[in-house]
Formats: sequence, structure tokens, C-alpha cells
Amino acid sequence: MGMKDQFKDKADQLKEQARQAAGKAKDEASERASQGRGRSEEDTRRAQQEAQDRRNQDYDA
Repeated sequence: MGMKDQFKDKADQLKEQARQAAGKAKDEASERASQGRGRSEEDTRRAQQEAQDRRNQDYDA
């Protein structure tokens, strides 16, 4: 195996590692985003419930 082949193989190996790392980072970012969305929806629901409770208290008084 010549030096040219060795460099090509190493370049291909590094390219594949970079591709896998990018895919993993994308998956992790997607998971974090979906977790953030879940909390945001929960916070929104909680805020709406609190607003509804305050309105109900005002009408009860």
C-alpha cells in the first residue's frame, strides 16, 4: 500500500467520523429541542390554568 492510499484511507476515515459526529450532534439537538418544547407547553398550560383560576375567583367574589 502506497502513501497515497494511506492518506486517502485516513481522509475517508476522518470524513466518516465527522459525518457520524454531525449526525449525533443533530440528534442530540433535536432531543433537547423536543424536551424544551414539552416544558414550554407545560408552562403555557400552567399559566393558562392560573389565569382561569384568577378569573374564577374574581367572578366568585
